[in-house]
Amino acid sequence: MKLPKTVDYSHNVSCIDTEYVRPGLACCYLLRSGERYAFVECGTSLSVPGLLGVLKHRGIDREQVAYVMPTHVHLDHAGGAGLLMRELPQAKLVIHPRGARHMIDPSKLVGGASSVYGAANMAKLYGEIVPVAEERVMVAEDGFKLDFSGRELLFLDAPGHARHHYVIWDAESRGIFAGDVFGISYRESDGPAGPYLLPTTTPVQFEPEAWNATLERLLKYDPAYVYLTHYGRLGNAQKLARDLHKGIGAYVRLAQHHAGAADRHAAIKKAITDHALHELQAMNCPLSEQQALTLLEGDMELNTQGLEVWLERTVHPDPAATVQTGKN
Repeated sequence: MKLPKTVDYSHNVSCIDTEYVRPGLACCYLLRSGERYAFVECGTSLSVPGLLGVLKHRGIDREQVAYVMPTHVHLDHAGGAGLLMRELPQAKLVIHPRGARHMIDPSKLVGGASSVYGAANMAKLYGEIVPVAEERVMVAEDGFKLDFSGRELLFLDAPGHARHHYVIWDAESRGIFAGDVFGISYRESDGPAGPYLLPTTTPVQFEPEAWNATLERLLKYDPAYVYLTHYGRLGNAQKLARDLHKGIGAYVRLAQHHAGAADRHAAIKKAITDHALHELQAMNCPLSEQQALTLLEGDMELNTQGLEVWLERTVHPDPAATVQTGKN
């Protein structure tokens, strides 16, 4: 079996490509402390053989993995949790309190994703979604501190992208394992001006005010690094946050501007796509316009869907907004 691409960073952190849809789109992180290991994110069920292959290749016994920690329950982050936990007999699943029930009984996740993608595409994208035994689930409330063999991990509630989202502050690396709350940034678009970062407003829980507040809270830790699920470790967190604040504001303005369009979906999608292309050009991105469109097509579609849900919710508030099941 060909192993997924793995990059070793400092502070005993390794980035493993979960090979969701394409290489370089989504990753998870393997942390080491002493002789114990933990996964932050786990990809889909289709990612699990690759993760286990990395463990075997590195001589890591499955019993040495103590924790599996998806930042939220969107399936590209947590879809493989149940299957991975079956293979890691000593591991506990650490999950946001709003996400725990979906890991224990994933039927709503499966039903929601199947209704969006269809059964065939659901299987192709995510594989089998396996429940996690309740006694193996640890709920991480805001401020929960986990002693990972002397390496303290601090879990912080991080709404904005999703209400079932936490981030992990790792004092050892001075890094934030950010899931989607620091946006997405693909390495293919890196240019002389650095990485291009954009929000991910996947339906259904985009909340711009909460997201901006989350970013400001996280900056108080003065992080040296941000570990994105989409994709990899980035430095200069202060600039990343500024860029994301601007991106969130632009999305809000563009969505509101086109809220009354006859074909609202098409208008918003074109507006945010044009915005991304303009920013990439301004940053001297090495990609051609067509390459950039191909790279971002999926995100532009999902972001448009999320912005439409947000527009509807601002007119007809729904405090019981459901958990979205797919990327991001």
